[in-house]
Amino acid sequence: MSFAAGVSEAISNATGQMFHASYAHAVSGGDIHAASVLRDGAQRFFVKANRADSLPMFEAEAAALAALAASCTVRIPHVICTGCAADQAFLVLEYLDLHPQGDAARLGEQLAALHRMPQPRFGWTHDNWIGSTPQPNPWADDWIMFWRDQRLGFQLERAARKGYGSALQRDGDVLRAHLADFFAGYRPQPSLLHGDLWGGNHGYLKNGTPVIFDPASYVGDRECDLAMTELFGGYAPDVMAAYRAAWPPDAGYSVRKALYNLYHILNHANLFGGSYVAQATRMSAALLAHVR
Repeated sequence: MSFAAGVSEAISNATGQMFHASYAHAVSGGDIHAASVLRDGAQRFFVKANRADSLPMFEAEAAALAALAASCTVRIPHVICTGCAADQAFLVLEYLDLHPQGDAARLGEQLAALHRMPQPRFGWTHDNWIGSTPQPNPWADDWIMFWRDQRLGFQLERAARKGYGSALQRDGDVLRAHLADFFAGYRPQPSLLHGDLWGGNHGYLKNGTPVIFDPASYVGDRECDLAMTELFGGYAPDVMAAYRAAWPPDAGYSVRKALYNLYHILNHANLFGGSYVAQATRMSAALLAHVR
């Protein structure tokens, strides 16, 4: 059975409607997975595919999308199914015709509503991935310890194994030892996060409705999501303005956002090397200026 036929069968079983892909075309879908749109004339579905051993990644993404959708705060692509066909793993989502501009203020309000939903503690029901990097999510009551060990420590250990920079390791260790200094007078509350909220992971329906996708969700400090909206650009100013109006960030966010984005720059350094290693080193040194 071909890949298209196998996915078509899975879609038919999941939806209860017969679907037989008569046309498929590749679309942009990120740096990790192949993405395509399958059609049968009346129906369209968005499909991500990769090697068969990538199925756990797709299952984790499906679980995160389901959790975000269950919050009833912001529009999420509906998960159709996951599975394997012709030695490839796949994730099938509803097809959404997305546009780069829309109701940005509404997105800011919806993100604030998402983050306000009470959560019992930090972490997640299972580990997942940030890009193609494993992301450990053990449950924790202590946010500072979680960020120190499961985020910065985890990435710094991977960087050390790659031989990246004695200065990076030295400053990273000092930064982790003084992490509590960044949280003086601030106690993060557990919030459900998108987890990878850079500009490329949002769009708008034709009617302006905001949509977020490609999550790496866990429960953490809401400032992690806010910080990433400022990393790599891509969000309209109205998003943060509306968020601030709905739920103003703590004054210390202006410093902590670099602490939170350091995690993503370290991850890029471990995935791609090059200038990201130097950027992570500079960020660590700059952050230490706030604790010395």
